[in-house]
Amino acid sequence: MDSFNGTTDPTMLPHYLQPSLSSFSLSPSSSSPSSSPGLSVSHQVGISILTIALVVGFPGNLFVVWSVLCRVRQRSVTCLLVFNLALADVLVLLTAPLFLRSLTVGVQGWEFGTATCKIVHYLCAVNMYTSIYLITLMSADRWLATSRPFVAQRLRTKRALLSIILAFWVLAFVLALPMPFYRSNEQIFGHKNITSFFCVPYHWDSVGHQVFQYLVETFMGFLLPFSLIAGCYASVFCRLRTAMFKRRGRGSCLILTILAAFALFWLPYHIVNILQVIGLLTDTEWAIDAAKVARPNVTAFAFLSSSVNPVLYVFAGSSHIRNAGLGFMAKLFEGTYSDTQSRSTRSTRSSVPDDNSIFRKITQKMSVRGGGGGGGGRGESVAGGEEDTRKTAELKNLMTVAE
Repeated sequence: MDSFNGTTDPTMLPHYLQPSLSSFSLSPSSSSPSSSPGLSVSHQVGISILTIALVVGFPGNLFVVWSVLCRVRQRSVTCLLVFNLALADVLVLLTAPLFLRSLTVGVQGWEFGTATCKIVHYLCAVNMYTSIYLITLMSADRWLATSRPFVAQRLRTKRALLSIILAFWVLAFVLALPMPFYRSNEQIFGHKNITSFFCVPYHWDSVGHQVFQYLVETFMGFLLPFSLIAGCYASVFCRLRTAMFKRRGRGSCLILTILAAFALFWLPYHIVNILQVIGLLTDTEWAIDAAKVARPNVTAFAFLSSSVNPVLYVFAGSSHIRNAGLGFMAKLFEGTYSDTQSRSTRSTRSSVPDDNSIFRKITQKMSVRGGGGGGGGRGESVAGGEEDTRKTAELKNLMTVAE
């Protein structure tokens, strides 16, 4: 357990924007708050980041939720996943006022009790896992659309999609379970019996518990999903280089933008996790100290990931703002559904040799099978015609969803 005495490192306190003890001392020689009345620089930075995240992200994500529920008529897979991503961000941004209060009061610490301390950090962890696994699901949908179109056609039903999304939410809640166990609202006794509470990491003075928490976060919350995403898009881009899939469409571009933003805000946090684990396992003091110093800043930076997506949607849908007004986001999300269909229709009518030759070959096979005589031939012709009709429909689906 993290102790609070003369040797306590103030940088151990922040894990998700927690205030540090840098503005006062609890050493034996000076157990009262320091005379500096102002907030520390780390407090001011944390307050600024949280304020931006709350002011921009909360109404922005609510607008995304409203647009999908009330304005979007044809909801693509990407649209539904973006909707769930916005819900996850709204959920974690509801905790921002509590962190803001904790940062603002400074040395008074955490005022909301142990249960709230554990819950808000649990929600932060749930948001991290939900966000990255929804992005992974978006990437897997792109991969299925181009590499396994027949499977994608069967999975793109409302019931199947909702079941998969629910499973990912459950997975995120399960993976985040260690977080409340590694949080504690610790009591500090100051000068003249002044008591402060701080919501801090709690590892029972165990290196093993610290290594477990940070490795699980980094592996399950970053390395594993990003490896899957990299594999999916490597396959997708190889398929897109062929004549049949030479247009990527808006869906893939939007997903890649969301992915890049998530990586930008969360990569520093996971680098610090790895640095601290290396320091703990090798007993390297400078690595542990560097991780402790950097953790408050990188966790604050990661919090911004919950507010950036609506801004990205505004830029992506800027071409619709003049004509659609507040409905521009609905047009953007509908574009991930209908734009690909219109493009594939134009593609089948164009003079691209590969596309036309594929359909000609299928037609020739159907003609050959249909030319047989007799009762047996007629039965085979019917069966062959049904099979070729299915293949033709699947081919069209492949060309539609690939973008």
